[in-house]
Amino acid sequence: MIDDDGALLEACVTAARAAGAEILKLVDSGFEVETKGDESPVTVCDRAAERIILDALREAAPGVPVIAEEEVAAGRIPAHGERYFLVDPLDGTKEFIRGGLDYTVNIGLIVGGQPLLGVVYQPAEDQLWGGMVGQGAFREDDGGRKSIAVRQLGEQRAAVASKSHFNQATADYLERALGSCGYVSVGSSLKFCIVADGRADIYPRLSPTSEWDTAAGHAVLLAAGGLVDDPQGAPLTYGKPSFLNVGFCATAGWRAPPVAPYLPDFTKAGI
Repeated sequence: MIDDDGALLEACVTAARAAGAEILKLVDSGFEVETKGDESPVTVCDRAAERIILDALREAAPGVPVIAEEEVAAGRIPAHGERYFLVDPLDGTKEFIRGGLDYTVNIGLIVGGQPLLGVVYQPAEDQLWGGMVGQGAFREDDGGRKSIAVRQLGEQRAAVASKSHFNQATADYLERALGSCGYVSVGSSLKFCIVADGRADIYPRLSPTSEWDTAAGHAVLLAAGGLVDDPQGAPLTYGKPSFLNVGFCATAGWRAPPVAPYLPDFTKAGI
């Protein structure tokens, strides 16, 4: 068992890389696509990556519950208190199935309703982001590990938005929050990482996500000096009913206007 959170972060890095290697191996051998009860797609890659992570976390942090996407889909939700993991073994499955490269492996640790540490790994590009709140964030690629931090909000402003869920509400919100600015569309939790390492100023989400989609990237961004707010503009918390975020806004450390007035009608019932 690992008692030190810094060592636990390194164990999560190792687990994410192992899960990513398994995904790449299965991609090379081919895989079939299934449909879950909520009509979302799932593959053997999702399940194999999750098994690797579950085994690794059981060894590194026995007794700490792990809430993982495919386990939840199968009805296996462990009892949990203030400290637990949230795992998305393959975020961006739709893009992954289409042959995209911007899918990620995500491991986040929640303590007292807030992310404490997180790891986001992009297997296809062998890029990894990690961080612990209060201790800083980093990026690993073929150049090694380097510290990262959010950038200052300047005259040249940029946004990052969902590739699969960009809507008119998001466009309207960005016009208010940043005025005229460009944006790039990216899949998965990479959007948090793009803000965390200083390549964008804001990532608004005006459609639902699950908490395991956001926990790891949220932790990395907080560790890099950023903020993630709920629709009303308060810090986004975890442990909500059905593990659901109805919307949020992530920034490079500055307070953006709340997204609540811009949320589509189908999400407003949840706030």
